Amino acid sequence: MARSLQCFQWFWVSGKTLNMQLTLEFGGGLELLCDSKKIHSVNVEPQNGADKLIMKDLLSWVRTNLIKERPEMFMKGDTVRPGVLVLVNDCDWELSGQLNTSLEEKDVVVFISTLHGG
Repeated sequence: MARSLQCFQWFWVSGKTLNMQLTLEFGGGLELLCDSKKIHSVNVEPQNGADKLIMKDLLSWVRTNLIKERPEMFMKGDTVRPGVLVLVNDCDWELSGQLNTSLEEKDVVVFISTLHGG
């Protein structure tokens, strides 16, 4: 999926650090892992001086900064657990490269658990 370079909007923070503003949404019970807050507006810095942010880096950031309890319910290794649907701008991340999906300024990333207890 080709994206226009015009969509990239980076902001300088503290002189040299690039941050990207994203909206993260958690549903299907995953919000309980993030202090019961469903929608998070966040600024995430690409890791290791990279010029772009990919989903793998975002998931690591989420585990460190948003997940308050039981991270094993959200992630398994470097990716989300089976049964967690991930949408980037309403598109299933499986269609855009999963962990290698590039993120852009103002993207909306949704995490929904499809597994429910009974």
